[in-house]
Amino acid sequence: MAYKNFRVETDSDGIALVTWDIPGRSMNVLDETSTSELDAIVKGTTADAAVKGVVITSAKDAFCAGADLSMLEGMNQAYAKVLGEQGETAANQMLFEQSRRFSQVLRGIETSGKPWVAAINGLALGGGFEITLCCHYRVAAENPKTRLGLPEVKVGLFPGAGGTQRVPRLVPPQDAMTILLKGDPVTVEKAKALNLIHAIVPAADLIKAAKDWIKGGGKAVAPWDEKGFKLPGGPVFSKAGMMMFPAGNAIYRRETYDNYPAARAIMSCVYEGLQLPIDAALRVESRYFTSVLRSKEAAAMIRSLFLSMQELNKGARRPKDVPATKVKKIAVIGAGFMGASVGYVSARAGLDVVLIDRDQESADKGKAHAQKVIEDQIKKGRAKPVDAEALLARITPTADYAALKDVDLVIEAVFEDRKVKAETFAKAQEHMKPDVIFASNTSTLPITSLAESFKDQGRFVGIHFFSPVEKMMLVEIIQGKNTGDLAVATALDYVRQIGKTPIVVNDSRGFFANRCVGRYVAEGNEMFLEGVPPAMIENCAKMAGMPVGPLSLSDEVALDLGLKIMKATEADLGPNAINPDQKKLMVEMVEKQGRLGRKNSKGFYDYPEKGKGQKSLWPGLSALQPKQLDPDTLDVEELKQRFLVVQAVEAARTVEDHVITDPREADVGSILGFGFAPFTGGTLSYIDFMGTKRFVELCHKLEAKYGSRFTPPKLLEEMAAKGETFYGRFAPKKVAA
Repeated sequence: MAYKNFRVETDSDGIALVTWDIPGRSMNVLDETSTSELDAIVKGTTADAAVKGVVITSAKDAFCAGADLSMLEGMNQAYAKVLGEQGETAANQMLFEQSRRFSQVLRGIETSGKPWVAAINGLALGGGFEITLCCHYRVAAENPKTRLGLPEVKVGLFPGAGGTQRVPRLVPPQDAMTILLKGDPVTVEKAKALNLIHAIVPAADLIKAAKDWIKGGGKAVAPWDEKGFKLPGGPVFSKAGMMMFPAGNAIYRRETYDNYPAARAIMSCVYEGLQLPIDAALRVESRYFTSVLRSKEAAAMIRSLFLSMQELNKGARRPKDVPATKVKKIAVIGAGFMGASVGYVSARAGLDVVLIDRDQESADKGKAHAQKVIEDQIKKGRAKPVDAEALLARITPTADYAALKDVDLVIEAVFEDRKVKAETFAKAQEHMKPDVIFASNTSTLPITSLAESFKDQGRFVGIHFFSPVEKMMLVEIIQGKNTGDLAVATALDYVRQIGKTPIVVNDSRGFFANRCVGRYVAEGNEMFLEGVPPAMIENCAKMAGMPVGPLSLSDEVALDLGLKIMKATEADLGPNAINPDQKKLMVEMVEKQGRLGRKNSKGFYDYPEKGKGQKSLWPGLSALQPKQLDPDTLDVEELKQRFLVVQAVEAARTVEDHVITDPREADVGSILGFGFAPFTGGTLSYIDFMGTKRFVELCHKLEAKYGSRFTPPKLLEEMAAKGETFYGRFAPKKVAA
């Protein structure tokens, strides 16, 4: 029988080689066709007496990148249809049967009575890795780049085809929980040490090794189907089990604040499943999977963190009619912490980098930063000395602007001061090629006004990196009023070259990310001035889903920088543009107390010397609060809501102001840029999934108590009246370059 996505070839020893090779795709993904065809192959090889065993592998560089999550969107649409026509019971049953189909196919492999071997030739993630786990033997090709794992939890799901049952039956419970709840893939060496795979062989010997295992009498029985099978960590109700699960619950609460249904379901699946025979355990897993699949958290996270991010990374917002550009050499002007980091990530991506500063010593310091970062990577085993040599050879530090003569892109990363930037632009233009794109890494100053100091404003664009550049995946590309399509396209191509996710926004003070995160930090300050205990401010923010509290974030950004931005905003827009009480607080902290944040080891927190304990809230904070409220009288839910609503309503304003024109960019940008509660799907998804009408009502309730920062914009009022959503009214164009 001929298949679309697989080839099946049986050799003279009766071993069927199943090769997965989806036509027209660079990677195999688990879609409807692959599931149906694999089911047919399992049934066919099981029934064929001539087949003695099966090896499954891939013709691509990778084995499988995981499930095609757009397929799940289709399942949810089918669920909604049946729900409307036949009611909840019928809809739930339909979704349960559909969602467990793949799990049943894999159980069919396990119980086929014929030995199956997974010949893992490269990356195997999610459902792809679950296929290998149901095989009786797993052999991987030697490859330092190969990663194996189950990352579903990162998009609001969990491994629903046996992953939560097979992993803890192979691996000690603590390691199993880490694999499932963190979702971080592992190398083949780590996988072998954990007992997730059986062997690692040279790539050329992969298929031979797989077939040899079958020919050597490999057993067609999974360990858990054998009589007398013992769990790696002992029974759930044993001394070891009782040490694991209660502690695991506490860690789960500490890490997630119970905001992630998928993570909670993983805990339940493992706990309940390990007390049952495998078939009953797989049914339990399928029921939890069906439940999580119906959650708004899964829908929001799949849309933003998988589908939208994939589309943006493929260039969904790139101007269509501009030919592809490839940056080979860039210049970064300003070799301070930010500029040096931009230089490092560019060199890491294989670009040649000229690092320019006011004198040679300052430029050399910028290169030294790159050296420190790569040396840290070597110590952690993430890079080799040869990588460091090659990377550092690509960075040329200099004080001579003449070095700009042959670069393809210039990025300015000097001090946030209009005069300093204008001087830099003038010097750079004397030496640049006439057609080169010039980008400013300003974090708040409007691009349109900065471009006035540049001769050809069409070639001037904003490329806003987030700190620390090495870790933060988001880059904001800012279009000024006169920025041309070529400048935007070049910036997008460069950002994708260095492996970051770009969003394109229109010009305004603070652009998108800083406008929203500024509201978050300011809300923390407001609570502080109201008399909310500082520890409660920080804890409620984390309970709401933010990665760090607003006071801690202020320290990281630097309190003196926050004060400078306040003063610059006041100078440009007048005294009404800032909150005088917050300015007074910052003046007290910075100018009177000398507390600048983490950089001088004292801000809202005190920071001990490295290795001498953890940071702690400064005891002197209470003296700066006009009053102190009793924490037992405060509404924790309202404090949590304030943090999310104040950012989401600002995101809605950026849509009304045409700063954001595509809701995908607000959602992906808010999660990657400032850690907006990922379980919501991002700032606009938070509104959409709550419902605009309910969100506007909540805004008005908070506005009545706390003021105009919660006032919903006219656009949102209008959308609430019509029952519209952002993804409905501003439906993204599904076109990728």
